[in-house]
Amino acid sequence: MDVRICQLVAVIFLQISITAAQNNDREILLALKDVWQNTPPSWDDGSDPCGSWDGISCTNSRVTALTLSSMKLIGGLPGDIGHLTELQILDLSYNTGLSGSLTSQIGNLRKLTNLILVGCRFSGPIPDTIGNLERLVYLSLNSNGFTGPIPSSIGNLKNLYWLDLSANKLTGSIPVSSGTTPGLDVLIHTKHFHFGDNQLSGDIPLGLFNSNMSLIHLLYENNALTGTIPSTLGLVTSLEVVRLDRNRLSGDVPSNINNLIHVTEMFLSNNRLTGPVPNLSGMNLLNYLDLSNNTFDQSLVPSWFSTLLALTTIKLQNTNLVGELRAAMFSIPQLQNVDLSNNQINGTLNIGSNPSTQLQLVDLRTNQIAAFAQRRQYHIDLILMDNPICMESGVTDRYCSLPTVTNASYSTPWNNCVPPSCGSSLVSSPNCRCAYPYTGSFFFKAPSFSSLGNATIYNSLQDSLMTFFQKADFPVDSVSLKNPSRNLDDYLVINLEVFPSGQTSFNRTAILTLGFALSNQTFKPTKTFNTYVFLSENYDNFLPEISGTGGIRHKSSNIGIIIGSGIGGCVFVVLLVLAVTYASRQKRQAETTSRRSQPFANWDQTNMTSGVPELKGARSFTFDELKKYTNNFSEVNNIGAGGYGMVYRGSLSNGQLIAIKRAQQGSTQGGLEFKTEIELLSRVHHKNVVGLIGFCFDQGEQMLVYEYIVNGTLKDSLSGRSGIRLDWMWRLKIALGAAKGLQYLHDLADPPIIHRDVKTNNILLDEQLVAKVADFGLSKPLSGANKTHVTTQVKGTMGYMDPEYYMTQQLTEKSDVYSFGVVMLELITARKPIVKGRYIVRDVREAMNTNKELYGLHKVLDMTIGLSNKVKGLERFVDLALRCVEEMGNQRPAMSEVVKELEGIMALGGFNPDTESSPSTSASYEAIGKDYNHPYSNDSLNAYSGGFLPQKLHPK
Repeated sequence: MDVRICQLVAVIFLQISITAAQNNDREILLALKDVWQNTPPSWDDGSDPCGSWDGISCTNSRVTALTLSSMKLIGGLPGDIGHLTELQILDLSYNTGLSGSLTSQIGNLRKLTNLILVGCRFSGPIPDTIGNLERLVYLSLNSNGFTGPIPSSIGNLKNLYWLDLSANKLTGSIPVSSGTTPGLDVLIHTKHFHFGDNQLSGDIPLGLFNSNMSLIHLLYENNALTGTIPSTLGLVTSLEVVRLDRNRLSGDVPSNINNLIHVTEMFLSNNRLTGPVPNLSGMNLLNYLDLSNNTFDQSLVPSWFSTLLALTTIKLQNTNLVGELRAAMFSIPQLQNVDLSNNQINGTLNIGSNPSTQLQLVDLRTNQIAAFAQRRQYHIDLILMDNPICMESGVTDRYCSLPTVTNASYSTPWNNCVPPSCGSSLVSSPNCRCAYPYTGSFFFKAPSFSSLGNATIYNSLQDSLMTFFQKADFPVDSVSLKNPSRNLDDYLVINLEVFPSGQTSFNRTAILTLGFALSNQTFKPTKTFNTYVFLSENYDNFLPEISGTGGIRHKSSNIGIIIGSGIGGCVFVVLLVLAVTYASRQKRQAETTSRRSQPFANWDQTNMTSGVPELKGARSFTFDELKKYTNNFSEVNNIGAGGYGMVYRGSLSNGQLIAIKRAQQGSTQGGLEFKTEIELLSRVHHKNVVGLIGFCFDQGEQMLVYEYIVNGTLKDSLSGRSGIRLDWMWRLKIALGAAKGLQYLHDLADPPIIHRDVKTNNILLDEQLVAKVADFGLSKPLSGANKTHVTTQVKGTMGYMDPEYYMTQQLTEKSDVYSFGVVMLELITARKPIVKGRYIVRDVREAMNTNKELYGLHKVLDMTIGLSNKVKGLERFVDLALRCVEEMGNQRPAMSEVVKELEGIMALGGFNPDTESSPSTSASYEAIGKDYNHPYSNDSLNAYSGGFLPQKLHPK
């Protein structure tokens, strides 16, 4: 009897724990729903998420897959996601409204096999905790805005097959293992290394490659990698695609590179490679070869070209080739494109009598070709301009100018039908049916061909797509491919339209299924196209959800162990758990409301050290202490005023000078700014960020205590009010210091911080003229746990405000970059951003002439910096400033790039800021008097906080 009771109790507790876990998953999904906008309508259903919610898959009533691609979600990825402990697949791709940092709690999802966040706007560093996901097979974080280094902890992901971190802003070196620290070299089972379009730097480590690796795709294009190509690359004989183009690689190409006999595409172009042109004989599968724009030793055109019968494309422009071309090269059976321009090829050109039937372009411009042995009329675009032969007249005249450019066009043809006239935004499918297609673009990073007009190739891609969709039982009627082109990255871009079957629209289940199939690389193209990224567009024409249509939604299975005698107890416990959960949620909501109305309600006034969260080094002062340090807030110590309140100078008992920012009584906005500055500044410590000494929250007072910055603001130095004369090199030093402060906030602060009010009045200068970024009252942390990266009310200062942020209310770190660009222009002109309706950005752009010395900006430059040859690097400085104030944020550099460029400009002038003495002042700080605004006055009369921004002042 006792045994049966024990068994019954065990079963009851098992049922209770399972039910509690199920309810916990539901609560987490509800928390996600609170954070995200535009969740599917089915998420408003209060029933079991495993039974009816789009994008949710379950096993035994536990959430195992969350796939919400192409849903137009807006928000961040909160730490709550880390509590879905049974989750195996997380796909949030193609939601450009998802932003903020990637929470470190992602590392709690130990059962995750697929983490796919393609084409969102996540930013900040990739957390080291991602190395905890040891079951991970697919890791796709490409096409976001991630910054910082590649986490070495990724080396722990021993089951990884696909690693794609491309098209981000990652910096630093490539991590390899050292001692107990893992690295990418230990990922011997990974097939794909995709790291292109980042800002990676340093050498490619010799230890990155070894013979145990099974890599097939190695993509490091468009970074800032330096040093030589390591000889160990030749050990990875499984490689099929190698892209190291558009870096700063130098030295000889290793001689063993021709061990890579399975490589079909090799891109080494636009580097600084030297030595002989690499011998690739024996690489008989090679289709596409691009070695262009390197400084190889002068050498003859390689004879081994004609032995590689799979070649479709040969690109060696500007590689120091000499000698005559052999006719055999043009007879390679599949050859389509030859570009040997800008070399020293000479003699007589002989294409031969039987060139490849697929040959379309031979570009030999800017060489030394003296004659052309034309055997017959060739239907080839042959370019011989800027060769000696073109100085004569005759049959070669048609080759001595650029051919007429005809954009290669392709569009899937109709299937023996007449397309109807489709109204509105409906589109005719290849089967001549009007519908709303699911659209997007393929980016093929290493296709085996260069021709854009070959319909046979596109037909094969179309057929493989339809075969895939049909085998997977997707509700697809037909697909259409359009407008193939090559972008600046030399990727093949093809637009895709997928049409629904039997309806004019897809439902959400079908879109989620399609999105996951393409983001997860479930669809595999032929090797003709090779690796790809798919980026979808928004889909706005959903049909109502219909059960039984298939897709990723599944009913959860029931627990098989049900004992009658335990049901009553289980129900009771479950109800109790639900009641407690409901009460907790209500309490949390009430606390949230309270926090919003009373920002300091959760601060313990009686115990400030423990009552204020996450303070590091900020001291709590009493009102009486600060009253004493300012001589009872005397008039003589009043050094400024603003909308926030008064600013006083004081002196601590140890003699340290301080500046005290005292809020006006009853200022709600001031209270929020007060709390923000304390919580943010207590976490940041950098020589180019103003130091917070402490605060006062006593007797109804709200005061911030800063280090006293003796030389005031940059604004006052530029205007001459501070008495400091700034020459060109000191302006560069100040710009670099401020940029480093902002870079620290964006890339190294935890969480990353957007300042939101960068201006010359918020850049302070200490006794050594070290620039310090100040005033964090409007700042926003980029935390994954909230939506502070998205603001519903635009705030900032007119003239410095990012127009994209103003128009979209989407705040990103590029908003600070824009404001800093205006500061840079202010540094060279000493003009306010807006004067009598004239905007500094527009004035500089209209005045500059890049063909003149100093860009012809003499009329707008501040005469104080001088116009002699001592103003070295001014043109680069202006170029950088104008890049910072581009209309679109994605066209602006990151602050890390700004810092590097400013360092380069300073080096150009031979300036060492660490040894340079400060310029003299014509007036001391104290002598300026009370009319001089102190740097902490907040200058709020110029601040903008929502409402109407006059059109004539709108940044353009």
